[in-house]
Amino acid sequence: MNDALAIQNLIARFASSFDLKDWSALEGCLAPQVFTDYSDLRGTPPETLPAAEYVRLRTEALASLTTHHLLGNLEIDFSAPDQAICRASMLIWRIQSIPKGRTLRDAAGEFNTHCLYTFRLVNEAGTWKIGGITQKILWNNGSPEIHRGAKV
Repeated sequence: MNDALAIQNLIARFASSFDLKDWSALEGCLAPQVFTDYSDLRGTPPETLPAAEYVRLRTEALASLTTHHLLGNLEIDFSAPDQAICRASMLIWRIQSIPKGRTLRDAAGEFNTHCLYTFRLVNEAGTWKIGGITQKILWNNGSPEIHRGAKV
């Protein structure tokens, strides 16, 4: 598989892992240390943390939410044979988890984010991994208080 397709698949797997709550798949997408900048969403400064800590924080923040990450417009720039930058558009739908036997109408709230991601990618022994994640919010709509990770 060529590198561009491998990176597209990696970013798609990253996005889908949140929706499936497949936390081991999420960790498998990441380099051992991950730079993150979610300052637009959270109001916190950028940080670098171990992949396992990144996954733990996402697991906690999304425990009571059902999500759908819709991804498109991937632009990939190879800065070196083992490094790349991928910019992608994403729409993240979040609703409070729906109890079994209930419908979407029963969801207590929703919070949606329209954003651009910039992923820094590294090729480690022939496998692309995400080493950096920057989220730039275009706009949000809904109730940010349902998401533990969002500033209100």
